[in-house]
Amino acid sequence: MDNNITPQATEAEEAARIPMAPVTSNQVAAVGHCPVTNTLAVKFVHGKGAIYHYPNVTEETHAKFVAAESIGKFFGQHIKPLPFKKFAAPKAHQ
Repeated sequence: MDNNITPQATEAEEAARIPMAPVTSNQVAAVGHCPVTNTLAVKFVHGKGAIYHYPNVTEETHAKFVAAESIGKFFGQHIKPLPFKKFAAPKAHQ
């Protein structure tokens, strides 16, 4: 079994802006969803503020995610296995 896990590369382009709302979780800091593209956006508590985009996630799944009793557990069971793109933390506007 290969225990060498290569970290996910950060996308070169900037992430599409998806409004995100803070959530109460030890793992997840904020979540957003774009109903036009069915893209789920997730920012984690730990890390450097990267935004992860999960395509093909329905509004229904987004609603269940943010309403889950344990957002971290829901993420692990339903979102984590999905393909994603990782984007660098948004630059602060000056």
